Amino acid sequence: MNETEVLIVRIYLHEAKAHQAELLKFLHDESKVRGVTVFRGITGFGSSGKYHSSTLMDMSLDLPVVVEFYDEPDKVKSIIEELNKRIKPGHIVYWSAKINL
Repeated sequence: MNETEVLIVRIYLHEAKAHQAELLKFLHDESKVRGVTVFRGITGFGSSGKYHSSTLMDMSLDLPVVVEFYDEPDKVKSIIEELNKRIKPGHIVYWSAKINL
């Protein structure tokens, strides 16, 4: 089996401040990463401790959003440098993984 090393990046946001269109445009058009998946959570909270939850009583949706992608380590490191300028500290997590080819 052929394998290659990659870095997986996970960005934790919430809908109200996600700037998803800008982020996806950057990852797709400028960075040309291998692929991106956006997950929408049903409940979550961050360092503020404020719950973001989907209930029938909610009129505005401000749910947790996770943007995840992977690519070659050198490419991802340069992308993370740019993301650090656009995203609040503490919201980007990344780790090494291997993919089969």
